[in-house]
Amino acid sequence: MPELPEVETIMRRLRDGTQDHPPLPGHKIQSVEIFWDRIIQEPDHESFKKNLQGKAIIDTRRRGKFLHFPLNVGHLIGHLRMSGDMCMEKRVTAEGNAIPKEKYDQIIFNLNSNWRLAFNSIRKFSRMWVVEDPQSVFGELGPEPLSAAFTPERLDQMLHDHSRQIKPLLMDQKFIAGLGNIYTDEILFCARIHPLRKSNMLSKQESGHLFVAIQEVLRKGIQSSGASLDWMYRGGEFQSLFKVHQREGEPCPECGTIVKKFIVGQRGTYICPRCQKEPGAA
Repeated sequence: MPELPEVETIMRRLRDGTQDHPPLPGHKIQSVEIFWDRIIQEPDHESFKKNLQGKAIIDTRRRGKFLHFPLNVGHLIGHLRMSGDMCMEKRVTAEGNAIPKEKYDQIIFNLNSNWRLAFNSIRKFSRMWVVEDPQSVFGELGPEPLSAAFTPERLDQMLHDHSRQIKPLLMDQKFIAGLGNIYTDEILFCARIHPLRKSNMLSKQESGHLFVAIQEVLRKGIQSSGASLDWMYRGGEFQSLFKVHQREGEPCPECGTIVKKFIVGQRGTYICPRCQKEPGAA
């Protein structure tokens, strides 16, 4: 958390602007303030600030769970990890008074207007890069699950190139970019696939159902502005559409069987035992 739909929501908010702030693209970075050194991955802190000063932000994009800001020279990249957010904040009040930064703002990018871009990270796990080539960060990421290049045939081949439990495989960012614990639970329920099934044992029909489920669940997540599960990410409504995730002890919305929770790959996992048959079960 946040996963693809939450990061997509943040990206669109910055790219397109809202009633509360203008779009980010087109602004220039006047200066950078760093309040938590470890958030910077590349280059060193002073070079990070120097390389961004005077640079224009020409676009706002998403790659997997990364936020990507192409500059007129170079690329600014951020990963929110478990508790990050990026937002536009005003710098000065109408009366001309400086507005203090928010409590958990770890980096402030002061822009050439009365706005700043704030990278907020409550748990301080978030990370940022300034690089010449974004592939130096994105190079090992798997395909985008909502892209035209991601097809049922490609997914079927990818699944049969591995012999792994399906849930950990789907969450592997080298396999598919953007999926995490929440959406994988919902996707597997939608596809009626048990999370312990081996990927290469899925039939072509099952992999087709999985493809449809991936696209359907992610699109619904984006339409709902993601899921708001705690005070670190707020504004989304997808949690109201959960079928199994965090619904342990409640009836399955499809068959009424009680939803169960167990651990898969060290992650809490929610299933309907009837809709998602365990491997080997009759």
